[in-house]
Amino acid sequence: MRVLVTGGAGMIGSHVAEWWAKKQRVDVVILDNLIRSKLFGYDKASVEYNWRYLSRYRRITRIKGDVRDSRAVLRALGRGADLVVHTAGQPGIGLSIRDPREDFSINAEGTLNVLECLRKRSPKACFIYCSTNKVYGENVAKIPLKETPRRYVYKTMKGIPEHFPCDLSGHTPYGVSKYVGDLYAQDYAHTFKMRTAVFRMSCIYGTRQFGFEDQGWLAWFAIANLMKKKATLYGDGKQVRDVLFVTDLVDAFNRFFLSGIKHDVYNIGGGPKNTLSLLECLELIELETGRKTKLAYAGWRPSDQKVYISDISKVGRDLGWNPKISPTNGLRELILWVKQQIGVWK
Repeated sequence: MRVLVTGGAGMIGSHVAEWWAKKQRVDVVILDNLIRSKLFGYDKASVEYNWRYLSRYRRITRIKGDVRDSRAVLRALGRGADLVVHTAGQPGIGLSIRDPREDFSINAEGTLNVLECLRKRSPKACFIYCSTNKVYGENVAKIPLKETPRRYVYKTMKGIPEHFPCDLSGHTPYGVSKYVGDLYAQDYAHTFKMRTAVFRMSCIYGTRQFGFEDQGWLAWFAIANLMKKKATLYGDGKQVRDVLFVTDLVDAFNRFFLSGIKHDVYNIGGGPKNTLSLLECLELIELETGRKTKLAYAGWRPSDQKVYISDISKVGRDLGWNPKISPTNGLRELILWVKQQIGVWK
């Protein structure tokens, strides 16, 4: 068996690669252009850490290349693959607003290019696409909310299902470009009879996540707290997300691959039982570290959903999957990792 992971040096991609190489004992190829820090103007190496980390596994082959480059993708595919997990992407809303063309090029064109290369080289492979809750855009804001002292709460529903409307709302360029890839992954199953899965992810977090203000907020809050840096709280801090530890996500990918299901779309996150507001997240981190986080305050970000919680009942029914790691335990593991790597942020 052979697995290709695009964006394999990212947080999700590195865990996918490690899972199949270490637990499943199969050959894995990762493809990554290592430009994350450059894209965001970040002054620290981020994905380079994961790139080096994965070098310990003899079953993992690392290829530096861009998903928009057909030659690089075909090189990574080699004679073919059984599974492609497409985690590569531009993940920042702010960056998508500053540079919509680059955002579209990476997320939309890059996804189409990978699908086309896979169709030509290995059409029977399983393709897993990492989509986002942002495909639902500002339609989520139409759900009635109740405000409590520490969070907003849905009044009329527990979570967002897969048939929730995606159209006739703002999305930010990021939401649009990811939705383009989402639709292409769906259509390649319908038009070309390829085996594809779309996972519309809520807030995924975990070890080896180099969070900063523009992307990866749970990790950024932990890093800021431990490094005594100032973190900006946008809005009022009562925004709520369902949060999912990265290894639980990879478990779902594996279950889909083994399921034999030809094609489907899944909303995935921690679900209604694993949610945090920004304020609650900060409190958990402060309880674990024993120190307060320095905060600055700013207005609401564009298209910031006050509440997003995934309805994970479908992925649970189809794949027999459910989250195993609670937010408290997940944050504890993340904080421990940040402490162990504290020199990276100095």
